[in-house]
Amino acid sequence: MLGDGGHYPSGDDSGSVGNYYHIMTNRDAGKTVTLGLVQMSCTEDSKANMNKAVQGIRDAAGRGAEIVCLQELFLSRYFCQTEDHVFFGLAEVVPGPSTEALGRLAAELGVVIVASLFEKRAEGLYHNTAAVIDADGRFLGKYRKMHIPDDPQYYEKFYFTPGDLGFRTWDTRFGRIGVLVCWDQWYPEAARLTAMSGAQILFYPTAIGWLPAEKEEHGAQQETAWETIQRSHGIANGLYVCAVNRVGYEKGPAGGLEFWGGSFVSDPGGRILVKGGTGEEVLTATLDLSKVDASRTHWPFLRDRRIDAYADITKRYLD
Repeated sequence: MLGDGGHYPSGDDSGSVGNYYHIMTNRDAGKTVTLGLVQMSCTEDSKANMNKAVQGIRDAAGRGAEIVCLQELFLSRYFCQTEDHVFFGLAEVVPGPSTEALGRLAAELGVVIVASLFEKRAEGLYHNTAAVIDADGRFLGKYRKMHIPDDPQYYEKFYFTPGDLGFRTWDTRFGRIGVLVCWDQWYPEAARLTAMSGAQILFYPTAIGWLPAEKEEHGAQQETAWETIQRSHGIANGLYVCAVNRVGYEKGPAGGLEFWGGSFVSDPGGRILVKGGTGEEVLTATLDLSKVDASRTHWPFLRDRRIDAYADITKRYLD
């Protein structure tokens, strides 16, 4: 039971109540989509990283994936461990060479691709950007990361301007998807606004790992918190969540980072459908999109929001 009589749909269509449930939530029955998650390590060779990502996409498509998501900044090592102007040379225009190459691949395989790139918008203006490419190779649009961290060895504010495109969704061949990026995953406001524009699946390209000196004491709690907050967004908004993280140790001037992988897909009830380990792998998960409607009907959080009472959410803090 949930609150004042709400319940999570079980799928039982026996009896009159069950038959009513079956009629009301079966409008998307049979509509499924298979996701592919490419979890990989990266080197300083961007061409090699692209080739590895392409192979991962091909692998996922060969196993039935229709939407494939790559990890955050998949073309390079995670350069934000240090503040160094030389790394601005990694940036490119979006759309540009990488989206064109991935567009050809998407059209060849008939898959949607979500790709995280370092965007050069203009001289001195850069973004952490996710591109969405439809299954016919068309560039549908991009999302610019809104929340930019500045933590030890995550010096992203040095490189990235906060996004200015808002929270967006796109109708792809296989479903309506939204994309947020890494640090965005800690903010319920971002997930809510993306869900409010109709997302059925929320993708989080990610680059998160342990500081080696902290892993023994805090590592397990950090990874659990990361997974829990994203699964919670799925529950609160009645949608699927797909988080794709990188793996491997990347040396840095202050001890490096060990990326923990753990890429996963969760359903609108927060249940894990597939989860990766700490090594390179390609994961797939098949989703029943009718569960989005079922979840939002039986757990009507969007219906019961008190939008008349939320004006203060736009303030930094209630002093």
